[in-house]
Amino acid sequence: MIISHKHKFIFIKTLKTAGTSIEHYLSQFCGEEDVLTPLFPRVEPHKAQHHKGLWNPLPELGKVPTKEKVSIMWDLMKAKKFRNHSSAMNVKHRIPTRIWNSYYKFCVDRNPWDKSLSQYHMRRKRQGNTMTFDQYLDYGKLCHNAPKYLDNTGALMVDRVLKFEELEQHLGEVFKELAIPFENGLNVRAKGAYRADKRPYQEVYTPAQRDHIARAFSREIAMHGYEF
Repeated sequence: MIISHKHKFIFIKTLKTAGTSIEHYLSQFCGEEDVLTPLFPRVEPHKAQHHKGLWNPLPELGKVPTKEKVSIMWDLMKAKKFRNHSSAMNVKHRIPTRIWNSYYKFCVDRNPWDKSLSQYHMRRKRQGNTMTFDQYLDYGKLCHNAPKYLDNTGALMVDRVLKFEELEQHLGEVFKELAIPFENGLNVRAKGAYRADKRPYQEVYTPAQRDHIARAFSREIAMHGYEF
């Protein structure tokens, strides 16, 4: 996650959408006062800064479900003002209103069938290559990004949700508006080595698995017009 006072933008980092690569690219144009959260694993020359500190949690606590209140208080005790995947709601309540209202806010989302398969391969490799795709689906902790950029009523909190499938084009449009150079693209793709099976996702899914994702991501599919 990045808050750039130099270029007046807020980048909300979502899951499995080249977020680390985007952060790495943007970091070279950030100023000394900008907020950059840590990358895991770290990618040089990105340097985390100004992500720790205290804030008034009361406004935020009054607008989130009970299970999120525990996470907010834990962040406060650890002085983790901004996390790698802080939601737009978190950020809004932890910065001055004038900054939230005036900075350009953007994030990226991805076709849920492709995104879920990508997350599965990452988790499978991290767990010793023993987990099946059905086990991943049954586990239930899927790659939902909408809570990162929607409020509790389902209203959009960012100015634009870029599509991963048209990432270079969409980033070029946003960076042009922000006066950030982008002549040669990102030139780095972090965390891209987990998925050894390069077949199109349509060839991997069974009908039951396809329908499972369709139900789980119905909101995102309707919002962004995704199709299997």
